[in-house]
Amino acid sequence: MTSDVRKLPAGFGRLWTAQTVSSLGDGVSHAALPLLALTLTRDPMALAVVTAAGTLPWLLFGVLGGALVDRWDRRRTMWVTDAARAVLLAIPAAAAVLDVLSIPLLAALAFLLGLGGLFFDTAATAYLPDLLGRDPALLERANSRLRGTQTAASGFAGPPAGSALLALGRAVPLLADAVSFALSALLVRSLPATARPVPQARESLLRQARAGASYVFRDQLLLGLALRPAVGNVAFVAVETVLALFAHERLGIGTFGFGLLLTAEATGGLLGAGIASFLGRRLGTGTALTCTAAVEGLAVLGLAAAPNPYVAGLALAVCGAGMGATMVLAPSLRQAIVPAHLMGRVASTSRMLAMCAAPFGAFLGGWLATVYDVRTPLYVAAGLLLAMTAITATMTGNRRVEAALSAVAPAGDRAQESAV
Repeated sequence: MTSDVRKLPAGFGRLWTAQTVSSLGDGVSHAALPLLALTLTRDPMALAVVTAAGTLPWLLFGVLGGALVDRWDRRRTMWVTDAARAVLLAIPAAAAVLDVLSIPLLAALAFLLGLGGLFFDTAATAYLPDLLGRDPALLERANSRLRGTQTAASGFAGPPAGSALLALGRAVPLLADAVSFALSALLVRSLPATARPVPQARESLLRQARAGASYVFRDQLLLGLALRPAVGNVAFVAVETVLALFAHERLGIGTFGFGLLLTAEATGGLLGAGIASFLGRRLGTGTALTCTAAVEGLAVLGLAAAPNPYVAGLALAVCGAGMGATMVLAPSLRQAIVPAHLMGRVASTSRMLAMCAAPFGAFLGGWLATVYDVRTPLYVAAGLLLAMTAITATMTGNRRVEAALSAVAPAGDRAQESAV
């Protein structure tokens, strides 16, 4: 049977459900944590500390975390991490009930939840290709479903649920997130075991981490796949930094209208995730990735020039669709071609590059808006995205993608391809 008609294994359904439940809890906490901080202080810097604390684990431990995941059993790493996060959330929930909640405690919580996310996400990325036999078509289908439900749960359902639960009490959203992690841990615990990576020669953790990072930088295809989210994060965070101000000053919309703009982007993301596999089949994965990157750049350019909220909403929806498709195609390709014993390190290196780029985007957006005007960051972001598309087009082209997939295909599959 070809991979186009093969069914996803039953274990994927449990992994899918676990990640959906966990994403819903993430959406709840992402909305609740800033609001909880707001009940304690109005100091912008204190609020920024809580927000920034969640990204620090990727900046500090990204590649080392990937090296650890490549040493550990991936299924156990996932369920232990989620169980630990469930227990962790009980601490600030109790502090909220006892009225001793504080900004340092919320910052520590955000940091530890982010650290747990680093290990869970990296282990899940490495576990999925083992579960699906590294089949490229199955990986695209699986990632499409995972990305779509993650967007729906964390982008649509979670944030309003977090705000609503906070109205019932400061501990309620924290307890709801704890329950989501506990359910996820139970589901992941029931997943089938997969073979552990073949142990490598005994090396230090730092040397193994460095080997994983150098593997990305030496491979043109993997480097191209890593550069796109890194440069993309500079551009998109620059846009996000001024988007609320742009919507208010240039489009004349208030808080409710701004929420609708973000909803338009998330809706586009769902559509993009849904059609990603179709684009990959019709255009080839490499060409599809180039097209979606170009669409993102042109959509941001359209947003910058938007004369009214309707055009801006359409531009954000188109941009979201490009991002949604990219975030299915690129990880699926990476999972299909990277050796199992390096998967955690390669995934974490790519993610770390993207996370490190975000602060530069925030600074760039704020500086350009201050020195010039609020539209300038959008135009510059569009230019960065289109330049990145041109630079990486050959790095991730169809010919290079097909060569990489052929190199890891079973010998029987290569023989059939040669016969054809």
